[in-house]
Amino acid sequence: MRYKSQSVAYWYFAVAMVLFGLQLVFGLLSATKYLGPDPLLNILPFDVTKVIHTNLLIVWVLTGFMGATYWMVPDESRTELHSTKLAYIQLGLWTAMGVTAVIGYLFGYGTGNKLLEQPLPHKIVIVICMLIFLYNIGMTIKKSGRFTTTEGVLLLGLVSSAVLFFPALLHYENYTVSIFYRWWTIHLWVEGVWMMIMGAFLAYLLIRLSGADREVLEKWLYVIVGLVFIAGILGTAHHYYWVGVPHYWLPIGGFFSALEPLAIIGMAMYAYSAMRRSGMAHPNSLALHWTLGSTIFTLFGAGLLGLAHTWPSINKWTHGTLITAMHGHAAFYGAYAMIVLAMITYALPSLTNKRPEQGTTIGYWAFWLQLAGMFGMTLSFATAGIGQVYLERIMGMGYLDAQLKIQIHFVMLISTACIFSLGVGLFIYDFFSYRPRFEVDANEAMETNFAAERAV
Repeated sequence: MRYKSQSVAYWYFAVAMVLFGLQLVFGLLSATKYLGPDPLLNILPFDVTKVIHTNLLIVWVLTGFMGATYWMVPDESRTELHSTKLAYIQLGLWTAMGVTAVIGYLFGYGTGNKLLEQPLPHKIVIVICMLIFLYNIGMTIKKSGRFTTTEGVLLLGLVSSAVLFFPALLHYENYTVSIFYRWWTIHLWVEGVWMMIMGAFLAYLLIRLSGADREVLEKWLYVIVGLVFIAGILGTAHHYYWVGVPHYWLPIGGFFSALEPLAIIGMAMYAYSAMRRSGMAHPNSLALHWTLGSTIFTLFGAGLLGLAHTWPSINKWTHGTLITAMHGHAAFYGAYAMIVLAMITYALPSLTNKRPEQGTTIGYWAFWLQLAGMFGMTLSFATAGIGQVYLERIMGMGYLDAQLKIQIHFVMLISTACIFSLGVGLFIYDFFSYRPRFEVDANEAMETNFAAERAV
């Protein structure tokens, strides 16, 4: 840890880990309800558990983004954070918003707008937190007088995320109009500007973990920005199949949405080849596992599985089925969950006492169990979804009758989800196994400074 204020990141990561664990609890509850009977039907019905599961996903990933930013920006700018006090105030407000929102969902207090169910007061708190966050980061960069391309892409992604949240603050009486504008936030977040954030974290990690040339990797970031503005924006239209937009948007949306991960994969391929040629490697090999794993799973989940079902002639049948869950789980985990876990794994040896830099045995088990579990969950959703599409959409079978026919796939889903949950549990246990530290190690700071100079 080069700067004392970077220790703020630990508490953001800690909150993210707690929310991640809670998200899995509600995810498993939601999955078991497909098998029935449901003893919690009148206490925690499916609509409540699913709302909490999906919203916790958004909140914990954003919390991880904030923590990773508070770690990365001082390191890139070579200066202390502008205000640790503001960072802690922001974390307190953010955590209070998340906790009260979950409690509200338990009592049916929400807007009903999928993934944006937060009531207006909670959304106002989100806006306040984002303004505090962006001000703190912006002032840190300003006072340093050093502004890298990696920081620029990260800041562009963060500012764009805040701006694109504004449509979520508006209320529309017409449900179709509401759904149309909802994608201006949700899609342009998860398949648009969040890709910039992921790309910035990925470049930061690859520069430090692989010894790859900063100039070349940052040129890839320009490609990412270009793809986001071309593919990400136009790719929004693949959600519009039943919304009522002109027909020409459908092939445009299906094609461009599959192009988004290509720059990420190119960047990772270059870094890996550069590392192999140079023979250089950072001792934190576990962080490298998470980093390269993120790019591979992004290609699989966001790219391959996205293209497999968003093409209009296929989406006609798969839209709104378990095929969507197949794509969504793999894409979100690969692109965002894994990159947050990579940043956490990279930073933890500096943020905690006596943690081995190369990673722990538990850490490696957590990585492989999560990977195996998510791959199994993806296959389970795929097989269940194919059966659902055929029985419901083609054969015309009723929803509940079709669910009875595909229940075996939910047994597979829960089994593989348990493997995944074990991996997450091990990661969380490993995270909290070492006490946090708040002092800067002089020798480590000197070594990191030298490595940073070489990276430049």
